[in-house]
Amino acid sequence: MLIVLARVDGDRIMAARRSEDGGSFGIEYVKDLASFVAAEERATPRWVWDDTSHWYPRLLAERVRVDRCYDLRLCHAILRNSELTAGSALATGPGTSWDAPRVPDRPASRALFELEGDEPRVDADPVAELVLQREAVAASAQPGRIDRLLAAESAGALIAAELEYAGLPWDAARHEEILADLLGPRPADGERPAALREVLERVQQLLEAPGLNPDSPVDLLRALGRVGLQVTSTRSWELKQLKHPAIGPLLEYKKLARLLSANGWNWLDTWVRDCRFRPGYVPGGVVTGRWAANGGGALQLPRQIRGAVIADPGWKLVVADASQLEPRILAALSGDRGMVQAGATGDLYAGIVASGAVETRDQAKVAMLGAMYGATTGESGRLMPRLERAYPKAIALVEEAARAGERGEIVTTRLGRSSPRGQGAGYDEVASESEVSRARNRARAWGRFTRNFVVQGSAAEWALCWMASIRRRLHAMADGTWLTDAPHLVFFLHDEIVVHCPAELTDAVSEQVRLAAVEAGQLLFGAIPAEFPVTVAVVDNYGQAK
Repeated sequence: MLIVLARVDGDRIMAARRSEDGGSFGIEYVKDLASFVAAEERATPRWVWDDTSHWYPRLLAERVRVDRCYDLRLCHAILRNSELTAGSALATGPGTSWDAPRVPDRPASRALFELEGDEPRVDADPVAELVLQREAVAASAQPGRIDRLLAAESAGALIAAELEYAGLPWDAARHEEILADLLGPRPADGERPAALREVLERVQQLLEAPGLNPDSPVDLLRALGRVGLQVTSTRSWELKQLKHPAIGPLLEYKKLARLLSANGWNWLDTWVRDCRFRPGYVPGGVVTGRWAANGGGALQLPRQIRGAVIADPGWKLVVADASQLEPRILAALSGDRGMVQAGATGDLYAGIVASGAVETRDQAKVAMLGAMYGATTGESGRLMPRLERAYPKAIALVEEAARAGERGEIVTTRLGRSSPRGQGAGYDEVASESEVSRARNRARAWGRFTRNFVVQGSAAEWALCWMASIRRRLHAMADGTWLTDAPHLVFFLHDEIVVHCPAELTDAVSEQVRLAAVEAGQLLFGAIPAEFPVTVAVVDNYGQAK
């Protein structure tokens, strides 16, 4: 059963109901959304709405959980751009309001389905949009493939809302202790902490620049130039190439300054409430399908502060990460049996060494990263021919993706998310040598993007399927217990998840997390014997996990 929800005439809510097999929609109007959804949820319908982030938080606040949904906004973006649905009316039609980017701050009470006279505005009508999307899927040469992606993306939207609702357990006092240990006592507003001041004084002395403000790239470049250090930027990776006594303290200053600005006292005051960190996740926020975060830096929590993520009394954190996910995805995508077998040993890089392709594990890692990200110089470039001989199908896949990007073509992930179209290396016959060079550089850069797009995007799809399976399994374990009173997901970072779990259930949860990884691999790759092992740690605080 599909039930489409839309808000009309201010707070009035329309529910349009039909079977998933098709037929006409039956329309009714709902007075109490939470009660209506809770009652209908017993039959496990698929809820259809314009934006999960605008509907589901309101339901969670009323302690109503939804098992399945179909997020029209997220699915529209996939179908509009996928090569699998390129010929559909949705993909070829003019732009509509469904193409507009999500507005995170839009209040839930704003009209989502506006009436003009007696007729709905067509480009905002969720029922019409659903019909258009289902027609696009049905007309696809591989409807099952793209449908699986739409289901995974929509499940991800539910998970994102539940992560924000539950929050990541956070001990503010422990966070303060970590900051004090690393930076010194909390300073007055506008002042640098003691540790930063001490390091800054050393930098100023060594660069003979008493008034230097290292937070200003212009000031810092000028000071470096005065002592004969010529650099084009103040990025840490470039500073590390320099030889001067000031570089060590300067890099230390940048590290501490980053901690202060990203996760210092102001961050703690802003983002941690009631012993929980509740960032806003943005599913599909990156073009490859990876998630982004709307404030709080959830996807960039440094190891320095992870010790402040502490389980509640009587509870534990089950931390799991997928080992070497992207190279394993490449092995499965390409069907390269040699690389699949290398991964079956447990440590894929060690398996590459055992195959004789390279001599050391470090070489295997450098070569594989070069293959996926397009490094053609240095150690990775030197090792690439050896990797290509050992794993021809895997290397051929990323090479062809790169060439497609250079030609201005699109590439597509395992389940059907397609890349934007590049410009290719086209140029006029009368173009100057410099214009030709720029065009070729742009094409090569885009080729590096498409080379990685197919791997990173497919890895993001695996992670969505993994989390959706974990979510379903944890809900089955809960047996009617409310979301946050039972094991539940509290954090996600690309290939890593954290479950907050009663201590007595950690073994059962760990097993379900591992089984979910197996299921995710089967959902994406079927009978291909690729393995996606996960490392699981049961800890009291996140900092103990690695």
